[in-house]
Parts: sequence; structure tokens; C-alpha cells
Amino acid sequence: MDTQAITRFGDALYDAFLGRSTITPLIEQDPSITLEEAYRIQSRFVARRVAAGDSVIGKKIGVTSKAVQDMLGVYQPDFGQLTAAMKVDAARGVDLSGLIQPKAEAELAFVLKQDLTGPGVTAMDVIRATDYVVPCFEIVDSRITDWRIGIMDTVADNASCGVFVLSDMWADPRDIDITLAGMVVEKNGALFSTGVGAAVQGSPANAVAWLANTLGPLGIPFTAGEVILSGSQSSLIPVTDGDELVCTIGGLGTCQTRFFGQSAVSGRITP
Repeated sequence: MDTQAITRFGDALYDAFLGRSTITPLIEQDPSITLEEAYRIQSRFVARRVAAGDSVIGKKIGVTSKAVQDMLGVYQPDFGQLTAAMKVDAARGVDLSGLIQPKAEAELAFVLKQDLTGPGVTAMDVIRATDYVVPCFEIVDSRITDWRIGIMDTVADNASCGVFVLSDMWADPRDIDITLAGMVVEKNGALFSTGVGAAVQGSPANAVAWLANTLGPLGIPFTAGEVILSGSQSSLIPVTDGDELVCTIGGLGTCQTRFFGQSAVSGRITP
């Protein structure tokens, strides 16, 4: 794929983001797309956002848990870039009118106090470099029609980033067992799902180490102050106007937010 095609696909995703619309899966438009090319498309998409005044403040790891892999039919992790405009205040809630076909997932976020560059990063290195961990909701979104995504599509689409919500409750990861800490997710006061840190690559810290080691050879470090979303510990949660979600992680605390407004497309997950 030449540079012109990379640019065209990245711009199409950016235009869909701005217009709250979707496009035909990229792999259907060009079945020859490679994973490297998909990440180059992602870079173009994110660069357009940055050029328009946004800024990169972290990274996310996607498609780490079996529940999400089975739902999407994507069986390897990916990563995307978090921007300042994606961060939502939990007390204000998530305005769905800025999204297309959103789904929520509950996870653990790491906020770094030190730079971290792979290869060779271990889970213990991640713990040492972390300032604190915090319960989080990521609201994933897709610019691909009907979520008909394979790995190339979700990678190009910045790992289906939408927005994210951080709790105001946090802990030092040296003070809790993030691997065995249980997670309970409630939707509108009823139990929706349960999970545990070990469901994410054996431990959320393993997932963050994987990403550091993946990005290091590409010349992309983790830097102090960045937010790293470690991957969902819940199945994808449909959300609509009026919904309220609460995620509780044992020994850590809760993340709670509400949803209002109407997304552009009702959306559905199609493996």
C-alpha cells in the first residue's frame, strides 16, 4: 500500500469521526492491508486529530480479554492512542451525542510516574513506573459500519477509541493485588458482569508490559504522566440515554458514570 492510500484511509476515518458516521470495513475495500499498514493508517487518523488541536495523553490496549475477543471475533491485542479530548469527567457523565455506536467496558488504568521504554519491560517494571492505578470505564466506538471489524479495521480505527472515564479513587499498585482483585460491574443498579485482573493477559501489568515492549522498537516510549488503559475485564456493555454504570474493584474503589444524549447509530456487535 502506498503513502497515498494510507493517507486516504486515515482521512476517511477522520472524516467519519467528525461527521459521526461510518465507513465500509477497510479490509473489504482493500483485502491486502497488512498490520503494519493498519497502524500507519491509525497514525494518520490520530495526526489529523492532533493537527486540529487535540493532544496525545496516553495509550490503550484493546481486545485483551476472551469475552471481548469472542464478541468481536478478533483474537489478538491491539493498541491505540488516547487524546485529551477523549477524557470525560465522571461527574458530568458521557454525552452520547458525540459518539457513533458506543459500547462501554470496565478496566484498570495505570497513571505513570516514570518513563518506560521497551523492549525488555517486565510486569514488575510496570509496577515500579506506575504512580497509581484507578478504576476506569472506556467507551469504545467504531467508525466501521455495524462494528464489522477484523484486526486490521480496529487497528486502523485507533483501536476503536471513543472516550474514557477515570474514577477519583486510586491506589498504589504495590498495595493491592491487581491480578486477583475482583471486579463487579452494575448497570442501572443490577449486576451486569464480574471479572478479575487475571482475565487480562494473566494480569493488567502483563498487558501494559506487552504494550511497552511492542512500542519500544517502534520508537514510541511511555512517558511520565501518561494514562495507560490496560484492557477490559468485562464484556462490552450496550449503553443508551439514561443508563448508569458502576464498576467496583476489590481493594481499590469504584468508577461511576451516567450516559445522556443519543448516539448517531444504534450499532450492534457482529462477529
